[in-house]
Amino acid sequence: MDRRTTPFSGRLALPSLRGLVEATFVQGEAASVKHPVVDLLAHPNGARERQLLLGDTVTVIDLSDDHAFVQAAKDGYCGWVNAAAIGPATTPTHWIAARASHLYTRPKIQAPERAVLPFGAALTVTALHDSFAETPQGYVPLAHLRGLNDRPTDPLTVAESLLGTPYLWGGNTAAGIDCSGLVQAAMLACGLACPGDSDQQQTLGRALEDKMPLQRGDLLFWKGHVAWVADARRILHANGHTMSVAFEPIASAIGRILAQDGGPVIARRRVFTP
Repeated sequence: MDRRTTPFSGRLALPSLRGLVEATFVQGEAASVKHPVVDLLAHPNGARERQLLLGDTVTVIDLSDDHAFVQAAKDGYCGWVNAAAIGPATTPTHWIAARASHLYTRPKIQAPERAVLPFGAALTVTALHDSFAETPQGYVPLAHLRGLNDRPTDPLTVAESLLGTPYLWGGNTAAGIDCSGLVQAAMLACGLACPGDSDQQQTLGRALEDKMPLQRGDLLFWKGHVAWVADARRILHANGHTMSVAFEPIASAIGRILAQDGGPVIARRRVFTP
């Protein structure tokens, strides 16, 4: 079993694992992320594996001191989060479609901001005030919001909007993102299912034979790395070479990664047709 998607904290597990693990089985409790961004950890106070965003739905499986073991609804990823970042389940109506936004104390651009909201965060709009939407957390510019079912159709265009974002291992936002985070953020923004890590993303779409020409929107995979194909000559990826989301010539990237012992391309996938 893949620990990342196995809803088992080490002592409590969801009933779907009966007969597979020795545990006390619980139904879990539906909840939502209430902070703009929260790290999903391998274990309490451990390393970040991914990030969850405001409005993400989770199932709380276990509690240990100030941490909660959860499974994210968007991709099945399991891990520990700061328990203070989790609250009652909500029903979002809108999502942040801008690269980032702010949560304001009042519906005025001069008002103090409470927080930075990441691309992809989901909120419940309760009222409209001219150019602002009211939510339980505060006020958000209407220009930065889309209805929950109002989605773009080209994941690569979404990924390109994050050009220049600094690289961050396990990151999922425009404040910092990694290679698989860039793929997932773009796919989820378009309403397309997508796992969290690059090895898991090798199941997306369909495999391409080596002789088939690459096209815009394909994915190239190395061991531990993934990149969007931007066009016949370039890829777009969040990478440790430039420490950013950047374009790079395909041939140069393949040669550089091989020279740095990153190995050859191991998979080519077509996940959508522009």
